[in-house]
Amino acid sequence: MADKEDINPENVAGTFYVDSQCIDCDLCRETAPNNFTREDDEGYSYLYKQPENDDEREQCVEAMEGCPVEAIGDDGAK
Repeated sequence: MADKEDINPENVAGTFYVDSQCIDCDLCRETAPNNFTREDDEGYSYLYKQPENDDEREQCVEAMEGCPVEAIGDDGAK
């Protein structure tokens, strides 16, 4: 489970985030390319834009559920 206290510093503020457990597998960037990108120097993903519509939110949730190391969190999850 993602740890809000251990998020990657590039994440934009909001409900979704990526923590330092990211292994740079590219799944989130492929699943939700409008929201996730890569920090090239350190080799991990982060959320550069919070979802702005239902499609983007669904893609972020899909990325979170598919993350092999559970590095994606959603503070808005119920």
